[in-house]
Amino acid sequence: MKPNGVAIRALRTANRCGLRELEEKTGLSRGYLSRLERGERGASPDTVLLIAHVLDVPPEAITREDL
Repeated sequence: MKPNGVAIRALRTANRCGLRELEEKTGLSRGYLSRLERGERGASPDTVLLIAHVLDVPPEAITREDL
């Protein structure tokens, strides 16, 4: 699974969730999450699943299988 940073950011902001809150809920650093949203970092399948769970969306909503 390859994360789609644009989708992660859009869903996070739609849920009124800041990076700090996502950091607290996932245990991932804000810096990492920010780089992930900008497409500068990849993520393991477990990380994608964790973020999807916290955002309450299916993993497919925040991944790009076509890359």
